[in-house]
Amino acid sequence: MNEEGESRVKGAKGKTAKPRCEDCFFRRNTLCALELEEACPTFRPDHPDGLRPPQQMHFVFRQERRRQAAWAFPSAEEQALLHA
Repeated sequence: MNEEGESRVKGAKGKTAKPRCEDCFFRRNTLCALELEEACPTFRPDHPDGLRPPQQMHFVFRQERRRQAAWAFPSAEEQALLHA
């Protein structure tokens, strides 16, 4: 391949940037004591609003369905008739 084709292929693969230690909330607010060249497992992106928890899934309540029970215990009168 020529140089232009190679650069296009490299550019297509690297669309998502790896997190860097310099972009971490803890590093930018001098709360990090680690001296690493790559982001650690506790990496949190620095945001103008401060430290934000990761977005969680929304809980959606289902509509209650009214059903008759598939099986129920016989009443006291029904049990008495069965054993009489």
